[in-house]
Amino acid sequence: MQHFKLLFLALLTLGLVGCGSGSSSSSDGGAPASYVPPGETDDYYLFYSGGHSGQVFVAGLPSLREVQEIPVFTPSPGHGYGFDKESKEMMGEYNWGDVHHPGLSKTDGVYDGRWLFVNDNANNRVARISLKDFSTKQILGPIPNSMGNHGSSFVTPNTEYLLVATRFSVPLPKGRHANVEDYQSEFNGIVSGVEIDQESGEMSVGWQVKTPPFNWDLGSTGKGPSDGWAFWTSYNTEMAHDSLEINASQRDRDFAAFVNWERAAEIVENQDVNTQNGVPLIDPAEHEGVMYYVPVSKSPHGIDASPSGRWIVASGKLQPTTTVFDFEQVQTAIENEDFQGEFRGVPVLNYDSIVEGEVPVGQGPLHTQYDGEGNAYTSLYIESAVAKWSLPPWDESTKEDMSQAVTDKIDVHYNIGHLVIPGSDSQEPYGDWLVAMNKLQKDRGLNVGPEKPETSQLIDISGEEMEMIEEDYTRPEPHFAQVVPADIINPIEVHKQENNDHPEARWDPENTGQTRTSDGVEVHMVSKRSQYYPDKIEAQVGDQVTIHLTNVEQVSDMIHGFGVAEHNMNGIVTPGETKTLEFTVDEAGVYPFYCTNFCSALHQEMQGYLEVQPR
Repeated sequence: MQHFKLLFLALLTLGLVGCGSGSSSSSDGGAPASYVPPGETDDYYLFYSGGHSGQVFVAGLPSLREVQEIPVFTPSPGHGYGFDKESKEMMGEYNWGDVHHPGLSKTDGVYDGRWLFVNDNANNRVARISLKDFSTKQILGPIPNSMGNHGSSFVTPNTEYLLVATRFSVPLPKGRHANVEDYQSEFNGIVSGVEIDQESGEMSVGWQVKTPPFNWDLGSTGKGPSDGWAFWTSYNTEMAHDSLEINASQRDRDFAAFVNWERAAEIVENQDVNTQNGVPLIDPAEHEGVMYYVPVSKSPHGIDASPSGRWIVASGKLQPTTTVFDFEQVQTAIENEDFQGEFRGVPVLNYDSIVEGEVPVGQGPLHTQYDGEGNAYTSLYIESAVAKWSLPPWDESTKEDMSQAVTDKIDVHYNIGHLVIPGSDSQEPYGDWLVAMNKLQKDRGLNVGPEKPETSQLIDISGEEMEMIEEDYTRPEPHFAQVVPADIINPIEVHKQENNDHPEARWDPENTGQTRTSDGVEVHMVSKRSQYYPDKIEAQVGDQVTIHLTNVEQVSDMIHGFGVAEHNMNGIVTPGETKTLEFTVDEAGVYPFYCTNFCSALHQEMQGYLEVQPR
């Protein structure tokens, strides 16, 4: 046995024993190509949607190590989010969300590092995260007339709009009852254009387009020749209302929607458009040029514009091909009114006139990403693989045998959904890495019981052949991700005192203290290593206690918390920030409050008392 151990160690030293998980090793020392040594940083930020966690997870790339969680739709005591007055009001009446598709802000079609937008599929909302401090600044919604905000968040090339489409259809106006059996005649979907203020990032609903009761799935915004347009796939063109697994898969093809959002904005600006719940609502059957339908493969999921903006690629889950449309031919077909019919007054473009080719990528194609070098990568759910294939223009032999367009394929583990390449949805992708986001773990890693984590696998796409490098595990449940080079984002280290515009901020302990109000007590407090000023609060049973807490530190990472025992309160205040904390005291007694975020060697000593007297 000792001899075997020595032999194994020798083989390991020589690099003859693999490092597990299909990882590849560099030639200079046996470390994986994804290895980021201590003290060094990753090349990219990777923003995962958190699915039904309601949050965004931030990892580094290529290490895949999670570095931060950004709370968005769900309270997070570790960040004090959902406990202070400001974040409570922003979240509104819902304390969870279903985040599916993050979208980075852009300028001239490339990432600019300002904002990250995410959707809430469950409660019809969108949120804006500032990448200056990695915190949520606005939640908009529920969006009027909309139900099931799944087909978002898709950002136009200069962040003019965040484009959103509904997963579910409901009777309009929203709140009106109709029988589900009357689904085809009484229900409608919606495409929304959410305007974005270019300076502040503030979001507001600008206009909407009424659609049939299809289930809109994924979308993409155009660029280059397709700038001003957006594209969505739909399933359930059958307009079924029950047993969708069967009834929404009857037709040979479904429809994609090609939406001219510039035309929609122009109509709203220049014409008198009817409003629904305060939002201009466009009927595309009455306003020419806003929307066109395009036949796509059965039960489609992803639709993605290439970096050039000319090629629009759609994939149908139930057909083994991905379809490439030529947007130049789309424009020609529209100009020539080359239609193969209409659906509820909206033209259906002639499929044969606009399709460039159907690429046989494999079983269960879902989403496509691009490396900026003329290659596309499509996730194959049924095969558990990624197919690499070449974009047009194709030579004559490839057109005759489209299988020649597929140049490589790699297995992943297991049931891949989305995949992401840095910058793929921009005009300038960074084509070195691909992250496969797999839906099922299937015996990977340590057994943690019935609820398994998802896996992410890192694939090197810098060469002709794809190479599996590493894998990691993610909390439930990433759907899509965005990846941006680290040097594009420049986060702040502290909130500078001169930029703090909170009306209740205090910076000098001498200006702190408490006063009695009509409904309780109001406290102006500062925190600094390692004391609160004041460190005693006096209240009576039934009082609302309002604390305006300012962290006067101007040193990076010097965060202070504020936890009150037995009062469900944990506020977190970063350097230079002021937050307002509100809670009601119901029972007499003396309750300690203390700093919940480690701040110094005397962190344990940073505490005070809340004295609650009986009335």
